[in-house]
Amino acid sequence: MRFSYVRELDEYPTGARRMRILTMAVLAILIGSYEAQIAPVVPLLLKDLEMSLATYGAVSAAAALAGAVASIVGGRLTDRVGRVRLLVPLMMLTALCCFAMTLVHSPRDLLIARIVLAFVDGVAMASTAPLVRDFSPRLGRAQAFGFWTWGPVGANFLAAAVAGWTLPIFNDSWRSQFVIMGLFSLVISVVIALNIADLSPELRAMIQHTERDGLKVVDTSRPPRVRSLFASRAIWAHVVGISLWLVLYITLSLFGQTMLVGALGVSTAEASTIMAAFWILDLIMLIVIGRVSDRTGLRKPFSLGGTVAAVLVTGYLAIQLGSAEFSTTSLMVTGALLGGSLGVAYAPWMANYSENAEDVDPRLQGTAWGLFGFLSKVIAVAGLLLIPHVVEATSWQTWLWISLACLALFIPAILLFDGPWRRPRRPAAAGPAVKVASGAE
Repeated sequence: MRFSYVRELDEYPTGARRMRILTMAVLAILIGSYEAQIAPVVPLLLKDLEMSLATYGAVSAAAALAGAVASIVGGRLTDRVGRVRLLVPLMMLTALCCFAMTLVHSPRDLLIARIVLAFVDGVAMASTAPLVRDFSPRLGRAQAFGFWTWGPVGANFLAAAVAGWTLPIFNDSWRSQFVIMGLFSLVISVVIALNIADLSPELRAMIQHTERDGLKVVDTSRPPRVRSLFASRAIWAHVVGISLWLVLYITLSLFGQTMLVGALGVSTAEASTIMAAFWILDLIMLIVIGRVSDRTGLRKPFSLGGTVAAVLVTGYLAIQLGSAEFSTTSLMVTGALLGGSLGVAYAPWMANYSENAEDVDPRLQGTAWGLFGFLSKVIAVAGLLLIPHVVEATSWQTWLWISLACLALFIPAILLFDGPWRRPRRPAAAGPAVKVASGAE
């Protein structure tokens, strides 16, 4: 069955055409992440619904869990039915879910609305990372995934900026933000639908080294086998390793300002300034190091170097949290160095994970990234439920040391990833078509 909005390509796009489609995939993750934003209106929401912060935390955890399940479901579906066929209608449905948020009048209504929105959005966004893989050859993939990461981070800025500008216009009505969000998302969804395309199943089954150099590595007459993905030692190393790495990242994402205010007594404005330095350098390094990683053809050395640097900076930050002597400037520098270190490690890791999954079977990219989406949301749920209790019983400094330990455990996992440690003297020529029944290339 074919749909009029699905444009399926039988030849790999090159030049501006490929970049336009890749831009649409990045725009999709930005809008999908923006649709999930609620933080800027939480104080207004709590007051209007007469809801406690603990209740809101439970609602957020339930929604994150629904999103985790959706990532697994969406990842498998995007491999089976195609990226665009799944992405476009669900993006429009998510926009309608934003409008439905205006009908919320109780905590129970909020719970239902957030769970539905998180599930629909989670299934839709499961197509975006596979799309980035589809339209980014290996020689440009780390930088492409660096731009993909701008979506979730940029959504935080977009939601805060729109709320700061428009809430005074609409008399601080939190419902106004979801109307704006729904309208904006609906329009952008139409733009994406008119410009995005999907690769044919035959092209998705290929490994693309450059725009014009691809290698067929699977027998497409056989269906992809999910168990071959989980039989790979490298995939398990990625899955376990990144789940530990994400503990620190999720902590800073969910509780960065809260940690600084609670541990050091700085003002909320100062804490936001410090965290802004963290995000700015993180975003810069995602692109810069992504480009360097692509030019050298190396992934693991950057993931290792960035993680080692992050461990050292996190240790210094943990010591600062226990010190009575600190300055906003030193905290900003520390935060920027930590964000930059994590950015150095992350974009090359995404490219490495994509390539290792591709070596098992290129047709299972959606499944692999669905697993990653599931893990990241489960870590978020654990953070929402666990971190406040640990901090209450001990301190923010203790939790930061725990996060550092988890981050350090990512280092031995890197040793099990597939991929070179040194730049080859000359690029290997693409060989003849190789058929793989299952397992690694």
